[in-house]
Amino acid sequence: MTATIKFTDDREQITSLWSEVFGDSAEDIHFFLDRCKNKVCLGLFEDGRTLVSMLFLVDCAYCSMRGKYVYAVCTKENARKKGYASLLIEEAKKHMNDFLWLIPAKDYLFDFYSRLGFVTKLHSAGEYTNQIIFDETAEITEYFYEGSDYRLPSGMIYSLYDLPEGGTGYKLKEER
Repeated sequence: MTATIKFTDDREQITSLWSEVFGDSAEDIHFFLDRCKNKVCLGLFEDGRTLVSMLFLVDCAYCSMRGKYVYAVCTKENARKKGYASLLIEEAKKHMNDFLWLIPAKDYLFDFYSRLGFVTKLHSAGEYTNQIIFDETAEITEYFYEGSDYRLPSGMIYSLYDLPEGGTGYKLKEER
């Protein structure tokens, strides 16, 4: 089976895959698709037409550098264990500007992303001089943090630069 990686805006396939993997409603997915303005979807298609794996790249900044936040990485259940997410991350590195960063939603994902060159450097707890900055609404910025299993999620960065430790900018609801 031939796999093709390309940018996509196929709303129907994006919504279907996202809902299948994460269980979110079409309404929640469309909230993100409609309101997040500085994003692109990188998809992996089997046979050139069926979206089976995807991720979003959202513009962000850190330490006066431009980067991409990797969001909603997912693969259809019947297409897993084929290395598709790894292929998408490698392709995303070609479009990252100065860095990629993400928030692993579960413990095992820290190991997965570290094998792809990511290091844990961004934290929600504590005050840091350096913060991730989005050019998005507060609603969308909060949306990015809701998929994590952690009360105070940590972020991982991939970059050719040695970027310093910093903060995600995320604050608990009771701290806002």
